[in-house]
Amino acid sequence: MILNKSRNERTRKPQAFWLFFPAASLLAAITVPLSVWAVWSGTGFPAGLLGAGHGHELIFGFALALIAGYTLGPQPATVLYQLVGLWLAARVSWIFIPDTLLGQLLGPAFALLLAWHVVPRFNAAKKWRNRMVGPLILLICLLAVVFWLSAAPGIPKSSWIPDPFKLMHSAITGLLLLMTFMGGRIIAPAVAGTLEKKGIALEARVQPRIEGILIVVLGCAVFLMALPIANAVTGSLLVIGSGLITLRTLRWKLWLCPERPDLLVLGVGYLWLAVGAAAIGLALLRDTALAPALHLITIGALGVLSTSVMLRLAWQRSYRKPPAASEVFPIAAILSSSAVSRFYAGESPFAEPSLLWLSTSLWALAYLWVTARLCILGRHVRNRGK
Repeated sequence: MILNKSRNERTRKPQAFWLFFPAASLLAAITVPLSVWAVWSGTGFPAGLLGAGHGHELIFGFALALIAGYTLGPQPATVLYQLVGLWLAARVSWIFIPDTLLGQLLGPAFALLLAWHVVPRFNAAKKWRNRMVGPLILLICLLAVVFWLSAAPGIPKSSWIPDPFKLMHSAITGLLLLMTFMGGRIIAPAVAGTLEKKGIALEARVQPRIEGILIVVLGCAVFLMALPIANAVTGSLLVIGSGLITLRTLRWKLWLCPERPDLLVLGVGYLWLAVGAAAIGLALLRDTALAPALHLITIGALGVLSTSVMLRLAWQRSYRKPPAASEVFPIAAILSSSAVSRFYAGESPFAEPSLLWLSTSLWALAYLWVTARLCILGRHVRNRGK
């Protein structure tokens, strides 16, 4: 038995999330304050976080690391460490030397390698709705390549390639759709299982009709956001999507699960998707600045959902139970406050430095907290396995 146990330990594949989740959290905690400092100080350092650069790292650095951690599962150590090493090299090179060939190529290389490993895992599903995760992840990964083509000096620009900021808008809408789909697939069965233990039957679970309409509506918005026209159509689609997300959330009856704070916080993050989609849609319809509304998605929705999912998965693997209220409520409150502060900082946030720095500090605090908790939980798992 001892021999078999030692063989199992040697052949056991490490879980991707134990590496990618802390790395993503630490990147989030560091890059946002650095990006604000780069402009506010007047130094322009680090150069990779100026302009659309901080959005680049949020989506193609932070969000792709979250996707990697959640979807890769157990991997051979050689594969996992190569992916983590490439991701880290891409982040360092983009942040500090973005104008070099190395800084421009490593990010798209990681995105394509991640797509190579992840996308085929979702091809076995039979229903078209269940097969959407793979194409969505592939789209976000390919946007990293298109961003390089649009922003890299020395590459001839084509009329079919949008400018970097338009690509960021499209990528954020793609994240909105991905979080809407995957968030629903996490929340629905968990709520149904919790209510069934209490003798309550939940009729509205995945809600396939609403989910299908959301995929079509938000999927069209992803492509239209990259175009310089069709603001009225795109805005209308996002407002419709917001209403459907709100309806779907209400039909889950999360208020009947007060003993599951992790599900309540996931519900808050899901409602941030609705708020963000509505705000972006209204900004497009009114032809006003998109930046404040976009941050409701990147800070409110992405922040609350990502931290909730990371902590929930880590607690389940470490203690085989969901995180307590004291673990998730404060982080959700901090990130929600960060989103509201950034929204009210407006189109020119450096004209409102107190609100901007408040939002930045709250964001960094939340992700430093999550980074520390993930490291502690991971150490518990390693000690338990000895």
